[in-house]
Amino acid sequence: MNAPVSDADLQLAEQELHEGPSRRAGWTLAIVSIALFMVTLDNLVVGVALPSIRKDLGAGLESLEWTVNAYTLAYAVFLMPAAALGDRFGRRRMFLVGLMIFTAASLLAAIAPSIEALVAARAVQGFGAAVVTPLTLTLLAEAFPGEKRGLALGIWSGVSGLGVALGPVVGGAVIAGAGSWQWIFGINIPIGIALGALALWRLNESLGESRRLDLPGIALGGFGLFGLTYAVVRGEALGWTTPDILVPGLGGIALLVLFVLWEIRTPQPMLPMRFFRSRGFAATNIVSFAMFFGVFGSIFYISQFFQTAQGYSPLESGIRTLPWTAMPIFVAPIAGILSDRIGPRPLMALGLTLQAIAIAWLAEVSAPSTPYSDLLIPFILGGGGMALVFAPAANSVLASVRQRESGQASGATNAIREVGGVMGVSLLGVLFAANGSYESAQSYSDGVVAALPLGAAVLALGAVAALFVPGLKAMRAEADRHAADELAEVAAAASASA
Repeated sequence: MNAPVSDADLQLAEQELHEGPSRRAGWTLAIVSIALFMVTLDNLVVGVALPSIRKDLGAGLESLEWTVNAYTLAYAVFLMPAAALGDRFGRRRMFLVGLMIFTAASLLAAIAPSIEALVAARAVQGFGAAVVTPLTLTLLAEAFPGEKRGLALGIWSGVSGLGVALGPVVGGAVIAGAGSWQWIFGINIPIGIALGALALWRLNESLGESRRLDLPGIALGGFGLFGLTYAVVRGEALGWTTPDILVPGLGGIALLVLFVLWEIRTPQPMLPMRFFRSRGFAATNIVSFAMFFGVFGSIFYISQFFQTAQGYSPLESGIRTLPWTAMPIFVAPIAGILSDRIGPRPLMALGLTLQAIAIAWLAEVSAPSTPYSDLLIPFILGGGGMALVFAPAANSVLASVRQRESGQASGATNAIREVGGVMGVSLLGVLFAANGSYESAQSYSDGVVAALPLGAAVLALGAVAALFVPGLKAMRAEADRHAADELAEVAAAASASA
């Protein structure tokens, strides 16, 4: 049964006739990019505030990790179900729901009286962000045809990069100006409300190919991801061989195996397993996992390095990270254009290689007495490498599936990379805790130097995986096959109805 057409949808259709598709696409690009900026900013803005949160709420290392991991864990678990909900109930509708949940959770985080309340609010934020993120890519893919998608994805990635760049700076500036870390969450509230109004006014509604909710798939995938990531996050604190870790860890793996078997058999899967028969889809997701593992695991500790090891203020620390975090603003749009011309493979391979070099370099030179000039070049290499991956990876994933399946593909790839981020923070944390602590500048530096080589090694493996992504000619041929299949299905449906 088709969903009823609302008055708002009729008004949007009328506006489409008067404004033209290019203006409508421009509004879509602006709205989804700002939304992605907000959730990206909120993921990283916390890093520079961790020392202040630690002192104010009396939080230890494990609690600090949970302020990051509660967000990313909820984010990873709900990304695929959120994409399925968008396909079923409408992408614009669910985008708005996610935006409002995220905004309300930001208010709860801002007024949190304890570290436990803050962690809970961050988990709700992560759920809201999980609903928003895959739909930004789906809405964008619908608004731009394939030949113009690279530039749009480059801008989308660049704005996301702006969130990465401004996260530490905004966090530091807000803490310095307001004198309180709570305001880093309060800034989301007016932005979220204004963006929701714009989305209701300017975004078109659409539904996905699969209208039936895959409830067994949602349950198996969600609980499986939760069990596995929980075991990784809590393994160091509780002991890797204790029942408290083995039961959820092994149970999570078993549930994920059952999820794969179920998705193979069910006629309307949440995540079609045939996606992974595409070399482009499979290899790109390995690349995304490796990048988020290596980079975001490293950023968790590097974002605190200037404060804890070198004694700078939050704002001074945020400004010092700009050469790394600002690079995506400038490089990502160029990478998006180039991905249409030379293909994603060389850009992603180069990007992961540069990031591996940058993290290994930082591990070699970081110390309490290290001059800032010694960190500048690896920061630039790392930021430029990140920017070379964002848009080409999105382009590769979208080219690997049919346009109607972009929501499912987006949810899957976002979930995979966020699991990589959670595991990166947690496993680098194991090495940090074994070799250092927050007790002194030297102890913190020792922990960072011990943890970063793992991030560099995973990034290097990601660079190798990028070489298996199909070249431009093969990627275009695959996209053309998907388009032809969709046309054939439309023609068959029209013939059957006639």
